[in-house]
Amino acid sequence: MSLTTGRRTLFAVICAVAVSTVYVAQPVLAQIGRDLGVREADLGWVVTTGQLGYLVGLALLVPLGDMVDRRTLVAGHLLLAAVGMALAAVATRLWLLLAGLALAGVFAVVVQTTVALAADLSVAEERGRTLGAVTSGVIVGILGARVLAGGLAALWGWRSVYVTLAVLLAALACLVVRLLPADPRRVRTTYGEVLSSLGRLFRDRLFVSRGLIAFFLFASFGVLWSGLALPLAAAPWQLSTAQIGLFGIAGLAGALGAARAGRWADAGHANAVTGGALVLLAVSWVATGQASRSLWPVVVGVIVLDLAVQAVHVSNQHLLTAAHPHRTSSVIGGYMLFYSLGSAVGATATTAAYSAVGWAGSSTLGAAFALCALVVWAVTRRAAA
Repeated sequence: MSLTTGRRTLFAVICAVAVSTVYVAQPVLAQIGRDLGVREADLGWVVTTGQLGYLVGLALLVPLGDMVDRRTLVAGHLLLAAVGMALAAVATRLWLLLAGLALAGVFAVVVQTTVALAADLSVAEERGRTLGAVTSGVIVGILGARVLAGGLAALWGWRSVYVTLAVLLAALACLVVRLLPADPRRVRTTYGEVLSSLGRLFRDRLFVSRGLIAFFLFASFGVLWSGLALPLAAAPWQLSTAQIGLFGIAGLAGALGAARAGRWADAGHANAVTGGALVLLAVSWVATGQASRSLWPVVVGVIVLDLAVQAVHVSNQHLLTAAHPHRTSSVIGGYMLFYSLGSAVGATATTAAYSAVGWAGSSTLGAAFALCALVVWAVTRRAAA
């Protein structure tokens, strides 16, 4: 059936708020470090912990979407993510903060259950459009979280960011129960069978190639958004958290500019969109690498990078859900394992590279990840065709 605009919007908002729990710490890392006494070299773990929790959730929780009522699953995961955010908000020690972020990360995989449900509720001819709209919520959440966190932290401190997210997650859980229908499927399978099916996907050439592209894509993305705050907060700019958060607006412009990627995928151009967008991703690092010298090239680079990431992400998911229409939760969950690993690698590597050789080292690393994704696409493009 065709999804209504209202439900498509609700799905996008769920994705935006849930995924922001994993990334919202990035613009306030300096504040957290000062408040909890965390060394600069260790700050990457504040972001990486949530991403590792996300990885666990992808492997163990997302496959549940192929065997139980997904409305109940979405509502429950939203509530448990809210509990994780509440723990982070009251943390006075690093270990408690990391525990809260890990818990929220595990249940932030509600994003993938939501995306799979939206894809299943769409007619085949509109699947790309739906994926483009709903996954735009993911990018809006990742980037909008920086704007939200920067503003809230400047006014009331970093803890207010987590309080706000806890409230939003709980409210969305209530809306899901009230506004979404029960899952119409009658699936008779066991958890073991679902996990076994997920394991078999790793023998599928299309799945593995798109997963590797996602790994390098989001490693490059993570290098930028986990590390950009460091040169912007340092000399000569010394920007505040609110000012740093505004760079997320440029990223939003780029991500929303890629909204037509889903329609192009519906028209049969998903593979060509992937290749062109990966070229743009690699080129964008020429501009973002100027962060220590000029800010305007950074704005341009951020727009191009996020446009490219969203276009590739939508195209990948369109190809995979079309190839595996009867197990969308498992295929999207498996694909996002690569995404989560790439994001974690990028977040950890960029802070280490910056500490060693500055932003030039981080930029070189981000460009290298982009080129690796392009090589994988070039070698395996016939599988997608």
